[in-house]
Amino acid sequence: MPEDIIVIRDSRPEDVPDIQRIYAHHVEHGTASFEETAPDTATIKKRRQCVLDMGTPYIVAELNGVVHGYAYASRFRPRSAYRHTVEDSIYVEPEATGKGIGTKLLSELLERCTDLGYRQMVAVIGGAHSASINLHTRQGFEQVGHLQSTGFKFGKWLDTVIMQRALGPGDDTLPE
Repeated sequence: MPEDIIVIRDSRPEDVPDIQRIYAHHVEHGTASFEETAPDTATIKKRRQCVLDMGTPYIVAELNGVVHGYAYASRFRPRSAYRHTVEDSIYVEPEATGKGIGTKLLSELLERCTDLGYRQMVAVIGGAHSASINLHTRQGFEQVGHLQSTGFKFGKWLDTVIMQRALGPGDDTLPE
């Protein structure tokens, strides 16, 4: 049986329906997102453009030529003092988990954000989702916070885990 081929590339406008489909599944069936109603493709298109307008990466993973995951980095918080910190978001289609897509997406996101001069990346993990925590831990993130009962979805309280990783020189030097 041939080996799966995973390609990470910049997202394109024509990827929006796949991105929306992947995200909608997580909204409707999972706790990684605290949204309770899946946004439509027009909303995803606007959100994607906002990320691109900030100059941060929005990438997709193709598995054998089909989009099965996506990731992006956005500003952690809007105030200017946070300008050197980004937050990552990664979603993989359930039937494609365990194939290394999340690892490749996060690795590429880390590399691109480092190249852009960002110094910290934060992951805000809804539902204290263990697969996401494990993914981030393998990529050098450390858990820096655990917020109890910050979300309520599917009839239960959900925690949020905050993880962080330095990029490039981190806080060893002052930014330019």
